[in-house]
Amino acid sequence: MLKVAITGGIGTGKTTVANIFQILGIPVYFSDRAAKALMHTDPELIAAIQQHFGSEAYESGRLNRAFLSEQVFQDPAKLDLLNSLVHPAVFRDQARWIGEQSAPYVLFESAIIYEIKRANAFDAVIVVDAPEELRISRVMSRDSVDESAIRQRMAAQLPQQQKVEQADIVIHNNGKDSLIKQALEVHQLLVAQNR
Repeated sequence: MLKVAITGGIGTGKTTVANIFQILGIPVYFSDRAAKALMHTDPELIAAIQQHFGSEAYESGRLNRAFLSEQVFQDPAKLDLLNSLVHPAVFRDQARWIGEQSAPYVLFESAIIYEIKRANAFDAVIVVDAPEELRISRVMSRDSVDESAIRQRMAAQLPQQQKVEQADIVIHNNGKDSLIKQALEVHQLLVAQNR
């Protein structure tokens, strides 16, 4: 079974493309969703977060997202610390998840495959690309945030062009090229590679 990552900057449409692969019957591991769930359910991770960020990180057994966000987005060192706690839990969960799958390949959706130096853990990396202005417009509509907040998030990620240059496969989500057609072509290629 091939392990394939799907990544791209904020607003490129990675989740939309990953959902197309799910419709094609391919299991998709959504890393952000898993990380959020594990921060609520993994006792080892919860204990580590409380140890490093204090008891305020959880209120009545629930993650205090507002407190934690305030801590990590104002201090890059604290963000790195949180990531160093969460990522190993996600990697363990991914390994468990792979063992439960039976498909020609599985997809791992994550915005930060290159940033956390995980590209080599996959047989292929798909990058979803979209023009910057379209990305900003999508995120403004989706998240109800202003352009400066989006640009700040973009600046925290590896530049999109670098992701495209490192990709094994690029899917263009520019509003012109059919996502379904591109995903189907990639799907056929990956199924053929697994034979």
